[in-house]
Amino acid sequence: MPAVTTAYTDGACMGNPGPGGWAWAVPGGPFAAGAEAKSTNQRMEVQAAWEALKAIDGPLHIVSDSTYVVKCFNDKWYEGWTRRGWKNASKQPVANQDLWRPFIDLYLARAHEVTFAWVKGHSGDPMNDVVDRLAVEASRTQQPRSGEQPPDRLGDPDVAAPVPVSRVRTTGDRSGSIPSGWKVAVFGHRPPELGGYDIENPVAADIRRRLADVLCGWASVHPDLVVFTGMGLGAEQLAADVCAEEGLPFVAVLPYPEPDRVWPDSTRRRYRALLNAASSVITRSPDAPTTRQAAGRAAGDRDRWMVGSVDAAVVVWDGADRGLGELVQALERRDVDVFPLTPPVQA
Repeated sequence: MPAVTTAYTDGACMGNPGPGGWAWAVPGGPFAAGAEAKSTNQRMEVQAAWEALKAIDGPLHIVSDSTYVVKCFNDKWYEGWTRRGWKNASKQPVANQDLWRPFIDLYLARAHEVTFAWVKGHSGDPMNDVVDRLAVEASRTQQPRSGEQPPDRLGDPDVAAPVPVSRVRTTGDRSGSIPSGWKVAVFGHRPPELGGYDIENPVAADIRRRLADVLCGWASVHPDLVVFTGMGLGAEQLAADVCAEEGLPFVAVLPYPEPDRVWPDSTRRRYRALLNAASSVITRSPDAPTTRQAAGRAAGDRDRWMVGSVDAAVVVWDGADRGLGELVQALERRDVDVFPLTPPVQA
């Protein structure tokens, strides 16, 4: 039986949308990179894996840091898309069909010899770094590259990109700043209560699945659904991730500018990618806090503003956290879906 070829893939975008780039590379072997003048992060991730599948014959193992790509095949999202006539779970047209349809057709013709695996981006994996830098270079230069040997030069790694100023609004207390539509807020625990900082752990994966179910269900009842998320680590970012993949509009509500500035670079990259996917970004205060206590008060003020601005909410709560319990009480006259959570057993 022919040996399996492993190909790493990645996509990048300077803005979302903006100039995009994709890349694939085989360890110790060939590589290719290309560009699209106006693209998105998700389009480039799909394009990268599709290009690898088109270019490499025989048994193939594709490694990507995109859950959007990997879950489509490993979790068979494509079966639901085709069964629903290329509509997602919220009955909206599946995004990026011009890429997905031929990609999935080619995969199905070779499904017996093609597998997919996820790798955490920016985690020190050498080949993930190679394709990341090739894709970033392609997005910046808009020039293709390819070769039969590993690349002898690489572009700079990507950095946490700022959110375009035109998409950021400071609301203060102006009542006219609230977006229209049927609004649902998502609150919940941080990573330590959700199984850890690896978002692929079983607890976080279960919460993500349940968030997808309830948000898509509400979208089918309320076509004008808008999801509000504070973009905190844990449940709030899982909700943003679900919205980005399901094509649901979401608003990032920040307590003050750059709440991510003290986070590790890899965490900031994921946060910024999600922020760029938001329909809009609302910043409640124009001033960054100078103490931890002030930061906590600003986050509390933001949460209370969200409570008073939405029609419904989802709260991921273990039943013990006092702060989340107060939010549940404050939301008692809204349509609230509380996800019970049993904290992980400590070793």
